[in-house]
Amino acid sequence: MPTQAPTTPHYRLGVDIGGTFADFALMNDATGEISVYKAPSRHENISAGVLEGLAAVAERQKISPSDIRYFVNGTTIAVNTVIQRNGAKTALLVTEGFRDLLIIGRLRLTDVLNLHTERTAPLVPRRFVLEIPERVLPSGQVHKALDRNSLVAAAKHLRAAGIESIAVCFMHAYVNNQHELEAREILQEHCPDAYICISSEIWPQLREYERGLITTMNAYVGPRMNAYFSALDGGASTIKLGANPHVTRSNGGIMALPSARRLPVGTLMSGPAAGVVGALHLAKQCGIESILTFDMGGTSVDVAIVPGEVQYSSESVVGDFPVIMPAVSVSSIGAGGGSIAYLDSAGVLKVGPESAGATPGPAAYGRGGMRPTITDAYLTMGILAPDRFLGGEIKLDPELAQTALLTVGKPLGLDERETAEGIVRVATSVMYAKLLALMAQEGVDPNDFALFAYGGAGPSHAFILAAELGFRQVIVPRFPGVTCALGALVADVKNDFVRTVYQEVGKDVDSALFEAWSELDRQGREWLDQEDIPVGHTAVLRSADMRYKGQSFEIHVQAEGAAQNDLAALMALFHDRHQQIYGHSEPGAPVEIVNIRSTIVGFNPKSSSTISASPAGSGMTPKAPERRRVFFNGQTLNAAIYPRAMLAPGDVLTEPSIIEQYDTTTFVPPGFRVMVDASGMLIGERL
Repeated sequence: MPTQAPTTPHYRLGVDIGGTFADFALMNDATGEISVYKAPSRHENISAGVLEGLAAVAERQKISPSDIRYFVNGTTIAVNTVIQRNGAKTALLVTEGFRDLLIIGRLRLTDVLNLHTERTAPLVPRRFVLEIPERVLPSGQVHKALDRNSLVAAAKHLRAAGIESIAVCFMHAYVNNQHELEAREILQEHCPDAYICISSEIWPQLREYERGLITTMNAYVGPRMNAYFSALDGGASTIKLGANPHVTRSNGGIMALPSARRLPVGTLMSGPAAGVVGALHLAKQCGIESILTFDMGGTSVDVAIVPGEVQYSSESVVGDFPVIMPAVSVSSIGAGGGSIAYLDSAGVLKVGPESAGATPGPAAYGRGGMRPTITDAYLTMGILAPDRFLGGEIKLDPELAQTALLTVGKPLGLDERETAEGIVRVATSVMYAKLLALMAQEGVDPNDFALFAYGGAGPSHAFILAAELGFRQVIVPRFPGVTCALGALVADVKNDFVRTVYQEVGKDVDSALFEAWSELDRQGREWLDQEDIPVGHTAVLRSADMRYKGQSFEIHVQAEGAAQNDLAALMALFHDRHQQIYGHSEPGAPVEIVNIRSTIVGFNPKSSSTISASPAGSGMTPKAPERRRVFFNGQTLNAAIYPRAMLAPGDVLTEPSIIEQYDTTTFVPPGFRVMVDASGMLIGERL
């Protein structure tokens, strides 16, 4: 018989572009084996950085880019564009009489305790917010026809002004978008090179400020994101990548590139969201479901409370602006490994939020950075080894780190080691204060949750923070530095569809309500078919924004079980949810349904995959191949040093330890016992 040629394995690649590093996670489809790679982020040309990293991954694994059959990319381009306010030159067209829509907002102070707080400047200057005569009533009836001549004149004015992007938000377009569609047609004719988006397609929901803002943000980031997507798509074709690029999104799902081009604002929180999805996926593999995620990268610390399922919010904040679209509920609570330490005007030691990034990076990188960072503090304390950072690819210089530390330490009368620990303590105290308030707000008892640490610096700091907050358990996955990229690999295809119905329950709305819901379901299934991303089974999840009549704001209610098709069951869920949040409910009071939503989910066939583990260990404490002096809590520890690769399931560490691996370093201080579980994850228990 002729010899059958061996089958070439196929691979799946997840990429997450952070503020400091780009993370790559490559999964062998057949075996589930994971390979990881990190490279400094190239902010001057992000797409080139991704493609170079992809080529490096393929070369390391001795595979061809054509062997990669599934590619998901998460990026911080959109969120950084909004935060840094360096997006496209944007204009906003509004209904006549609403020119100050973005300035007035909701008339809320950003800091209610600061009488000198300044109003947030809008993304679009007032001179580029133009009024167009038209009006649609809340019923959808056209009260005043669109003035096409005024619109043509506005389009010519914007083109002459060099406007790159145009957002359109007319009153009540969520009910009847006829005028917005006409406006887009005219704008496309007279401003053919501009990026144009309309609110009724971005997020057709009640409240003109939030709808106008999210549409403006979409226009603001659109040209830059489109340029990135075009370069990424073109580069992938050039190297003959075996997959179409997909993009992670803020709701924890993924979408195809054409959808990302139309809705780039949907990627604002995509990186942190993918991390939460990946963390829960990994935690469930070791039988733990209630976790508090702790993602400490080079720039920031992001946390999420996950009581068994990923939590979502329609009240996220990006930079200075609220975001109405559903996103995984993630909060930024502190500084990352590259965050800079300094003395304020009163001579008090502070850390962050300014970051050294990847270039020049911490002083220890030797790339010209002169200011001390948390990474420099880790190195000086002995937590990091100078010749093993990122697998030895980046050599750290202890003398440069110490010199930088003394610039803030000498005025305080501290030596380099005391300064380093002081910086770590200040960073920990900032995290502690913000996280404690968040836990109190959400009713989280640290005894009921495990702290799940990831990000390049997460495992270095997690046990220190856990001791302060009272967590009894800390989890460190096998590849903490690329958890967001792993999350991209296991994320489902997902999209949200919304409609404002504004109906009082009991006013003969039952049939019309469920017909509207069915229409949203249909739109969701149609969208999923168009994405053309391989999925397993699919599901449509219904939810509603509801309130008692007379209330100003509503609460989100997930329509589970019978409530998907039964109004009485939905009402019961609303009363229960109101009782849970506010401590009271009024079952006899009239209830209004303001918005209905349908979320289409195409489940990733790899979502149940597992990561292969090492052979079982002895169940004893392995002998440390070396030891290192670590300065911690004012004393010098003789810490055991372990390569992560030598630890096997069942191994137990009972003394202060440092566990080194390519993508991170884990520091286990006194007071914790660490066991390696069956999947290779580190499970720390407080003694």
